[in-house]
Amino acid sequence: MLAGQKIVIIGGSSGIGLETAKLAAAEGAEIIIASRSAHKLEQARAKLGTEAKVSTYTLDITDEAQMQAFFAELDDIDHLVVTAAETSGGAFLSTATSAARQLMDNKFWGQYYAAKYAAPKLRPAGSVTLFSGIVAFKSMTGSSMLGVVNAAVTNLARTLALELAPLRVNAVSPGIIDTPSRAGMAEEARTSFYSGLAAKLPAQRVGTAADVAQGVLYLMHNSFVTGTVLHIEGGHSLI
Repeated sequence: MLAGQKIVIIGGSSGIGLETAKLAAAEGAEIIIASRSAHKLEQARAKLGTEAKVSTYTLDITDEAQMQAFFAELDDIDHLVVTAAETSGGAFLSTATSAARQLMDNKFWGQYYAAKYAAPKLRPAGSVTLFSGIVAFKSMTGSSMLGVVNAAVTNLARTLALELAPLRVNAVSPGIIDTPSRAGMAEEARTSFYSGLAAKLPAQRVGTAADVAQGVLYLMHNSFVTGTVLHIEGGHSLI
């Protein structure tokens, strides 16, 4: 159980991060949510309810100075979870270098900053959970740069498990998850995409934010798991 523990979730205002916050709060944890959007933070606080112990902060994960200042203000914490990341794809030759750099800033450097500045505030029995993704392990057309970034996050987590020990550091690698990140797609196209993929997956469905959040809580709970990549992808890497 996480009762009495303090958990920082960067990207906790929606999707997987918010679902993780809900599960942790239900176990009695104190939650600190950071996100770029003040509006989404207000919505998240409302969804978590008045009984949850929740603090919210507006934070740009790509700004190192902001990240350093954010953690400098915190007291000791027990767990860090970083789900925040803007992802993108596209054909290698037609993708602007600036877009590739932005992806690296968002998903790799943001998690790098979080781990670096959170580590001194984490209690020895604490944990860090970073987020990789399936394209680090299964090559897909249009995902060259995202695959590189996810692979970098994976290696960072495994190496930090050695360097920051006894702190535990793990990575979650989700597959295709039905979250608000795809809300920009037309509903018909999104439904068709999900149903087509579900028919191919061994699990016969796409993932939910709750599926991934349950995995994150497992990594917090199990004090003998470190340097691990937890694949939550319905068997996608097998097809």
